[in-house]
Amino acid sequence: MEAPGEEAAALVPEPGSPRRRRLRGRAAVLTGAAAALGLVAGTCAGYLVQAHRAPTKLPPLSQPSFAQAEGEGPEPLTAARDRRVKTDGDLRKLLLEKPRGARAAAHLMGQNGWLDLADYAEFYDEPGEMFGEIVGDEFRRAATTGWLVGRTHEVEIRLVQFRQEETLAAAANVASTRYWVEDEGGTDSWALPGTGTGRVYVHKRPDTKPGYVPVYTAEAHAWRGDIAVEMWITDIKPIPKAKIMDLAERQMERL
Repeated sequence: MEAPGEEAAALVPEPGSPRRRRLRGRAAVLTGAAAALGLVAGTCAGYLVQAHRAPTKLPPLSQPSFAQAEGEGPEPLTAARDRRVKTDGDLRKLLLEKPRGARAAAHLMGQNGWLDLADYAEFYDEPGEMFGEIVGDEFRRAATTGWLVGRTHEVEIRLVQFRQEETLAAAANVASTRYWVEDEGGTDSWALPGTGTGRVYVHKRPDTKPGYVPVYTAEAHAWRGDIAVEMWITDIKPIPKAKIMDLAERQMERL
């Protein structure tokens, strides 16, 4: 089991020429949601059978007992220390809790804190195409939360879990997303301590669209085991590094 804050950086695939499209936060998705609905409905139909198959049975959480001489060999992990026990439970419980005084984000996608495969695909620039890609990545489930502080400071966090029976999909997902984020101009980035390859990003240029107030964005992307962490902060004023860094560090500590 990997210790908290340790990841095998050598296992992270190089971005190279990623096949994925740009992954977006909820605010950007809502702007173009109406135009995307028709595309998703037409393209996703061929994948629905596979998406609705019964999930692959998980291995038992109990650990086998082995006879050992007194004082020799390691003791079995307790449930509190066994990360697999934690991540196979209710994924929503690993999300950061809404801060005191904050309000729940309006129009948060999904139901009861869960995102299904179709909902998650909506966060990509080409959701119809990405639906099939995510099926191939052995998408297992995704949990989400979000909140609003004041009138304009909004946070969105997603935990995306993969089965990882064939590939290290969580690491690949983060590597591909980072490629597109780092390709944007006017962006500063810093390593996320304790994650190996995780990074936080602050976009210094606001996102401007006709009819909308300019919006600044900061985001963080990291992975641990079979879970990819995706995080965004949006506001109508610049977002300091300390805000996104603190949020990302605290979220990773829960994994």
